[in-house]
Amino acid sequence: MDNLNNSTIQANIDVKGYFFKVLSYWKLFFVSIIIALIVAKFMNDYKPKTYSLDTVISVKEENNPLFSTGTNIAFNWGGASDAVETIKVVLTSRTHNEKVVNKLNFFIEYLKEGRYRLEDVYGYTPFVVNLDTNKPQLYEKLIQIEITGENSYNLSFDLEESYSSALITYDTNVTGIHNFSSSRFSKDYKIGEEINTDFLNFSLEKINSFNIGERFYIRFGSFDGAVGGNRYVNVSGITDGASMLRLSKSGTNKNRIVDYLNATVVILDEDKQEQKILYAKRTKDYIEFLFTQVEDSLQRIEKELGVFKEKNNIYNLSEEGSIVFSETITIEQDKKNVLEFNDYLNNLRSYILSHDTYGDNIPVPALIAVQDGKISGEITTLIQLSSLREKLRGSVTDNHPQVIKLSNAINISKTNLLENISTLKAVNQNKLNKLNAELSTYKGQLKKLPKTEQGLLKFEKNYQISEANYNFLKQKSYEAGSAIAANVSDVKIIDTAKDLGNGPVYPIPSFNYLVGLMLGVIFPLFYIITKEVLDNKIHIAEDIQNNYAIPVLGVVGKNHGNNNLAVFDKPKSSVSESFRALRSNIQFLFKNTDADKSKTLVLTSSVSGEGKTMISINMATVFALSGKKTVLVGLDLRKPKIYDDFDLTNDVGVVNHLINQKTLDEIIINTKIPNLDLILSGPIPPNPSELLLNETADKMIKSLQERYDYVIIDTPPVGLVSDALELFKYGDAIIYVIRQNYSEKGMMRMIDDKYKNKEVTNISYVLNDFSIKNKYGYGYGYGYGYGYGYGKYGNGYHENEDNKSFFSRISSIFKKN
Repeated sequence: MDNLNNSTIQANIDVKGYFFKVLSYWKLFFVSIIIALIVAKFMNDYKPKTYSLDTVISVKEENNPLFSTGTNIAFNWGGASDAVETIKVVLTSRTHNEKVVNKLNFFIEYLKEGRYRLEDVYGYTPFVVNLDTNKPQLYEKLIQIEITGENSYNLSFDLEESYSSALITYDTNVTGIHNFSSSRFSKDYKIGEEINTDFLNFSLEKINSFNIGERFYIRFGSFDGAVGGNRYVNVSGITDGASMLRLSKSGTNKNRIVDYLNATVVILDEDKQEQKILYAKRTKDYIEFLFTQVEDSLQRIEKELGVFKEKNNIYNLSEEGSIVFSETITIEQDKKNVLEFNDYLNNLRSYILSHDTYGDNIPVPALIAVQDGKISGEITTLIQLSSLREKLRGSVTDNHPQVIKLSNAINISKTNLLENISTLKAVNQNKLNKLNAELSTYKGQLKKLPKTEQGLLKFEKNYQISEANYNFLKQKSYEAGSAIAANVSDVKIIDTAKDLGNGPVYPIPSFNYLVGLMLGVIFPLFYIITKEVLDNKIHIAEDIQNNYAIPVLGVVGKNHGNNNLAVFDKPKSSVSESFRALRSNIQFLFKNTDADKSKTLVLTSSVSGEGKTMISINMATVFALSGKKTVLVGLDLRKPKIYDDFDLTNDVGVVNHLINQKTLDEIIINTKIPNLDLILSGPIPPNPSELLLNETADKMIKSLQERYDYVIIDTPPVGLVSDALELFKYGDAIIYVIRQNYSEKGMMRMIDDKYKNKEVTNISYVLNDFSIKNKYGYGYGYGYGYGYGYGKYGNGYHENEDNKSFFSRISSIFKKN
């Protein structure tokens, strides 16, 4: 239970520590967020604003209730889903969008200079271009239109390096090349004036007031490129199973979107109506052709009848002749209709079997009165399905699901139509047999009449049949025309596309600012985490406690003085107080030493630069200032430093004594610090290790221990040479110096292992150059336990040196100069 509580406490401390680490980088977060928000604002301004508008239509089969079976031109879509899916493909097909682009002249670009680019100002210009599409135009060249008056403008363009430019003729979609005599063209024109040149053929129509000096640009682009850039209209169903569709389109110009969506629906509606009445129009044309023939035949027969009557002086049939006439006329008319209908069925069957696509050239009935309603419906269906399939083939392959579905529907319709033809031919044959039998009866009666009456009856019969056909065709022509005119569209517009002040769908300023804010936080966090993962430095005492067995004796703050005599020069500073705390804490290491016996303190570190010499000098100072006779011995023979802080030269020292050049008294130097003597290392020897291991060195240490209360030994770093380890035997206590943000965590592994194996005892770590305001939290100082004052609560008790700002340091340099 106690272990669990300790783990929980440790976890809480770690969380708190990491929080303070992150918080200490607030300046980085602030700068990063500001930069990210500036970038987000730039993106909001720089990126072209994209808008999305839509229109809603319904797709439902509509039949005019006035249509009779003979003039039925309705198309069976095969279900609402088939109609919807077919419409989706048609709307994105190349053929359909070519019609829309051509109708709107969307290959003409209207541009104006914007903040970052040329902006599309279609629908916002005070003029429109009336293009002569059967004449060549300058292709893909920026043409400047500068307003020079209320009804005048200047047209100009530059050819840059080349004196030639491409031309395009939109009616044929053919390009060519035109050579110019000059690299620049500029000319003034009036509104409505036709521009007729070899390279430009259009006029401007004024639709709004002009602002003199305003400049616009036009460009005649690729027709195919305009189709490709506009054909992808998003078509989606509003609800499942419904026949309502939402057409949406995105772009940078709302006027273009509105016009394109509305035009695409209008053209779709026109195409659907055209496909629905295709068979009816063909039938009407054929009826009118027959009507003309029958009219001529009727006039000819009427004239011949008059001549016959006058020549034979017979004007009326006898009673018996009238009976025979009235009976045979009906039978002859029926027989004529059946024969004509049979011919039509034969022609239709041959056409169906010999063709794969069906359009305007499909046979139509000569007389559609006797025509079966199923035939008309199947023909209409076949034409409609075939037209749709051919339209889809212009934009998709034959493997597309809708093309496959239409092909299957066409095959079914062909099969049904052929079956109906066979059935009708069999029925017609029975009718013909019956009619021929009836005619044979009446022909016997006809032979009993006088010759002149027989001739009159023949003329009257032909006249009556022709007149009946004439009146019938006249009626059917009217019905077919009415059916075409009254055709009901399958496409209904529910909501037209309209600009209602919609905001852009991209970029979304609030979203970009939010992303910028998130990135402004994430990037510094990523930097901090990466730095933490790669960082191998010691930063706080907990880094030592959590990784090593040797205890931490205390911490020493950053020395802001000009030399290492921090305790002597500023005895009231927080750094001086930390050394006094170390002096108190180190007594625990001396607990195995008699109180009245000399005590030896050995100081070392891992590598050079960790502040070992500074700690040695100030530890010796605090012992000396406490009234204890103290000597500081510099045994770092390879890289001596102590002499410089006492303004001495390193000419004489330990080396001279160890090689028997000087006596011990001759190398001891009295310092300005009361009770503190100093022994320098002397000149750098070629064999420092051998000198420290000889008998003279041992005698020297023992002699110093007899003379002084405290012997402070400054040794070389143990991570570089082995001298310090050999000197550990003289120490009653050992201080291993670690420098904040300098010492690496793995450097102390060797000495820590020796401590665990009890090869080294009475050793403690001291964290040097510690800064309260560091990026690793815990800005409260290390008071009681570590001997670094009371942090922020020590104000007024210490002569703390404030860290100077960058500008203050620069200012102080100039003041010194």
